[in-house]
Amino acid sequence: MDRREFLRGLAAAATLGLTGCPKSGSGKGDTTLPGGDTLAADTRRFDLPPPGSGPTGLVTDPLYKQHVAPGGHVEQPARCEAILTALTAAKLDARLTRIAPRAATETELLLCHDKSYVETVKSDVAAGKTRLSTGDTYLSAQSFDVALHAAGGLFAALDAVVAGAVKNAFCVVRPPGHHAGPQKGMGFCIFSNAALAARYAQTKHKLGRVAIVDWDVHHGNGTQDVFWSDGTVFLFDTHQHPLYPGTGLATEVGAGAGEGTTLNCPFPAGSGRSEILGALEQKFEKAMESFKPELIVVSSGFDSRRDDPLGGFTLTDQDFADMTDVVTRVARRHAQGRVVSTLEGGYNLNGIGLAAAAHVGRLLEG
Repeated sequence: MDRREFLRGLAAAATLGLTGCPKSGSGKGDTTLPGGDTLAADTRRFDLPPPGSGPTGLVTDPLYKQHVAPGGHVEQPARCEAILTALTAAKLDARLTRIAPRAATETELLLCHDKSYVETVKSDVAAGKTRLSTGDTYLSAQSFDVALHAAGGLFAALDAVVAGAVKNAFCVVRPPGHHAGPQKGMGFCIFSNAALAARYAQTKHKLGRVAIVDWDVHHGNGTQDVFWSDGTVFLFDTHQHPLYPGTGLATEVGAGAGEGTTLNCPFPAGSGRSEILGALEQKFEKAMESFKPELIVVSSGFDSRRDDPLGGFTLTDQDFADMTDVVTRVARRHAQGRVVSTLEGGYNLNGIGLAAAAHVGRLLEG
């Protein structure tokens, strides 16, 4: 598919007015989503992309819809469906290699999280709590299992990338992860998916240096906390400031062995291409010439796109494509092309699909 055909596919996706899950009746236990769509109690029912064979892996599963939001919550199962619908509309789905997720083990969670926190999540879910006791994260009956599969989905992607089965991968998983730190979850996040992926790459696949690029509109404070004093994982984070969670000042650069391996780029509301893409081109690429990562993990938050209800950035789909180009260029130079990208934020259901399709389109070219 040439670039013009890909852009035509994106335009076709835009005309669909993507709203997430298709209407599915009103059986007992159904959840009404914003816009009037209904999520059936049997949350495993939704269409997956057909099996394909291509250079980019895709991790997703109906299981990710079983972390069920309260009515009207923006972090909803329809986010995954919107992305899958857009990939199909842009004619990308058949070019992606499906990778089945697995559950992370509780021992693997200890790569980044304290055992006491893992036990807190288990006990909160088992007790039927609807809110994580450590922070502002909702829970439902299957949340612990779904969160295990979110982290484990990235592990499966990493296994495939390192083995050379695919050159890179995109993980359409939830709940998101970059606000979850060693001792607590917050901000819709339970386990720190990107951080766990970086540490898994180091322990399982013996990769030495990993870079994490986080372009979510919110600062990835949990990821930062995990690697604050590390030095082997470089966090590059662009985000709106001031905004939740209030961290991520440019003066936050790490400490001890990790000093200089956290690079925060806070920007005010209204920022867009010149600021975020400019920071990637001018700061991230320069930093990677010295750091020389062996893998890049992307915390791909699409809430930095224009018209997102929780953010004030103005990035376009073209901007996400060009940002992806920077990441894949650095990965080719230093990391044998190895990139694993995972879904973080993004709450405009039409926007998240279009931005994700632009991102995946460039991963396929990367």
